Amino acid sequence: MTVTSFLLLLLVAAICGSLGQALVGYSVGGCLISALVGFVGALFGTWLAGQLGLPEPLRVQIGSESFPVLWSIIGSGILVAGLAMLNRGRRNYT
Repeated sequence: MTVTSFLLLLLVAAICGSLGQALVGYSVGGCLISALVGFVGALFGTWLAGQLGLPEPLRVQIGSESFPVLWSIIGSGILVAGLAMLNRGRRNYT
């Protein structure tokens, strides 16, 4: 994997993570956190799709790697929704 393909993969993951956060209406951080959420969402979404026997309708090929865009957005949305539910229960008493 070249540096250019890694940076493109990071950009696609950041966009997918940002879209997942926008769908939920909760933000967990900036651009790098969005990229991390996009990557974790891709792993979780792909696993969930495999468990449910669902196909991958949108996959982006970057260099030798392929990135599941749709499942990354869905997985990051589920991840961010879970984080939002955990954080809304906390109160800051300062």
